[in-house]
Order: sequence, then C-alpha cells, then structure tokens
Amino acid sequence: MTNKKKLRVGWFSFSCCEDSTIIFTELLNDHYMQWKNYIEFAYFLPLQKKTSFQDIDLSFIEGAVTSEEQEKMVKKIRDCSQKVVAIGACAVSGMPSGQRNTFDEKTQKEIAPILLRFTYASMVKKIADVIRIDAVVPGCPMDENIFLKVINTYLSEFGIIKTG
Repeated sequence: MTNKKKLRVGWFSFSCCEDSTIIFTELLNDHYMQWKNYIEFAYFLPLQKKTSFQDIDLSFIEGAVTSEEQEKMVKKIRDCSQKVVAIGACAVSGMPSGQRNTFDEKTQKEIAPILLRFTYASMVKKIADVIRIDAVVPGCPMDENIFLKVINTYLSEFGIIKTG
C-alpha cells in the first residue's frame, strides 16, 4: 500500500569527495523498495535531471562551502527546506576541505592565484558557519547507522511513518 504523503527530500553536494553521496546511493540498493513509498526526491542530481527548490521537507547537504556562490546556494537551500542535515566530515567540521584555512602566510600567497581563478573564498566554512542546521551525520564517509536513524526520525516527525 502506497502512502499518499511523501517526504520531499533534497540532496546537495558542495566541496568534498562526494563519498556520502556514494554511500547514500548504495543504501538505496537496500532500502529503495521501502523508501519509494515514503520519499520523493525533489533535488538529487546523481539520480535525476529534473529538480525543484520548492517545498523541500528535508535537505541533506554534503561538503564544505568554499565560495560566495556556494554560500548563496546553501542559504537558498535553508530558505526552501523545513529541516537541514549536514552530511559527512566536510559539511559537519569543514575538514579536510578546510585544511587551507590553516596554511601559513607563504602557502596562502602561493595558492592565491588558484583561489582567484576559481572564485574561491579566502576561507572554507562548514555548513553551520553559514546556516542553521537541524542535525548532523558525521564521518568520512558518513556513518550509515546515524544516517538511517536521522532519516527514520524525520520520516516519523513529518508523519510519513508511524513509530511506537
């Protein structure tokens, strides 16, 4: 029996190795038959071309923010999402993407032309440095067990599944 209401989910990836995206697609191998009744992907570029920024219940953001353009996009995601979860080490802590934040002055001067060429910001930020987040799933790649707990929590919170 198909549930009429589905959780509208967005999956966004910024500066990282996208290992959590890979883990999530692997989790779909095990959970797709269950989740297809409960989850509608509003935005998930690895799976679909047609995407939407409207009425997203739950957004997952993987990766660190490394440019003003990314910062604007993260703010847009927050504005259109009821809940936002930071996924993986880069999103949660800014590292390892943020290693350049700790470079000495000489190294910073050496990489300055690269930052300029690719319009990168001077500092790398974790997601919580830019917007309010509602939960985190740490790890590099993300911890699958924590991710499953988080998604089940929100499926319950949004009234998609009943627990108890």
